[in-house]
Amino acid sequence: MKCLLCLCLFLAVLCAVTHCHHEDICHEVNTKLHDGTESLLTYNCDEEAHSNYADFVFRFYREAISQEADRNVFFSPISISTAFAMLAVGAKSTTLAQIFEGLGFDNLTETRIHNMHDSFHKVLSVLNCADANITLNIGNALFTAIGFEPQESYLQNTKQFYDVNVFSTDFHEPEEAQKQINKYVAEKTKGKIPELVGGLDPSTVLVLVNYIYFKAAWENSFDPLLTYEDDFFVDTNTTVRVNMMQRDSIFDSYYDQDLSCEVVELPYEGTTRALLILPDDGKMKQVEDALSKETLCKWDSKFVTRSLNLKLPKFSISGSYSVKNLFKEMGITEVFSGNADLSGISGSHNLHVSEAIHKALLEVDETGTEAAGATAVIFTRVFYPSVTITFNRPFIILISDKRTSSTLFMGKIVDPTKK
Repeated sequence: MKCLLCLCLFLAVLCAVTHCHHEDICHEVNTKLHDGTESLLTYNCDEEAHSNYADFVFRFYREAISQEADRNVFFSPISISTAFAMLAVGAKSTTLAQIFEGLGFDNLTETRIHNMHDSFHKVLSVLNCADANITLNIGNALFTAIGFEPQESYLQNTKQFYDVNVFSTDFHEPEEAQKQINKYVAEKTKGKIPELVGGLDPSTVLVLVNYIYFKAAWENSFDPLLTYEDDFFVDTNTTVRVNMMQRDSIFDSYYDQDLSCEVVELPYEGTTRALLILPDDGKMKQVEDALSKETLCKWDSKFVTRSLNLKLPKFSISGSYSVKNLFKEMGITEVFSGNADLSGISGSHNLHVSEAIHKALLEVDETGTEAAGATAVIFTRVFYPSVTITFNRPFIILISDKRTSSTLFMGKIVDPTKK
């Protein structure tokens, strides 16, 4: 019987604030990110990209919406890609090539493979050292069956590049194994993902887990006293009532006439931002088809600082995906089959991935911190006419880290009232 490996990915996102506790280490890793060596994960709009990794997020997004065209979508591309990059440490032959290419990397050489893992190591180190105004924790774990010993080289490399924690687990007692993994997940996500796995097979020998938890405050919070109830137009036939936040302030924004959409940058305190994309009526697919790193770079270069009356619904949504099914549509198939070569993990060809699960949660509200609430209110210049932008129809959200140019989360809000 083939041994089973399960990949589980999860995250929680909400709005508030805390501090980084490793200032010296954080300074060191931030320096390493920009030490002049090639990074396959980061990109600069003014330079030619070293890989197509930046477009992985949009390819995955398009697969996700093809499965759920009329539903909310939310996921973390950095979480998903990190889990499969860890898997690639133990993959060989065609299995490795498919994972490598599926994540947007080409030119499968030993040097290139090392650079990919080194790039993940640098980016993850920087993300885990978010500045003092952000909580951004991302980590990895292996739950190994009693009696199953992964190759020492695999354990060493995943520890070196991905700082993985290893736990011994009795999968012959599936309920206890589930409790162990779910407890770990719940602790790492502050209780936001209380139950990740269920129905584990007793023949499971390894569960690979990646988690990411993000918590930050808006740079300028919304005043809860200004929140009001309003209509949100899900589609031409469906209208729901939502709590609509609003804020008069100065924002960087751009109306893309070619794609017929409004783009607004909503910064968090620190080094992360939310990019809100509001297509005109009937233009959602046109915008989705055009999403790419080139499009993002164009928007960034075209932003204009202007006075806006921004209206954004409060919402809490979640996403749960079989990454296995979506990756198969993206051409990553062998790792899920009996032909998988994961001998770098097990030392033999008796291992394949039985399932890959991704769960995500996003909460958006007015909340800031005392520091954010004490920020001087507005730079409003009277001579700027205030433009109202109301997010009262389906829109897209991207949350990214400015230092690494990495997209942490992406989603589409179709119905803010649906969890």
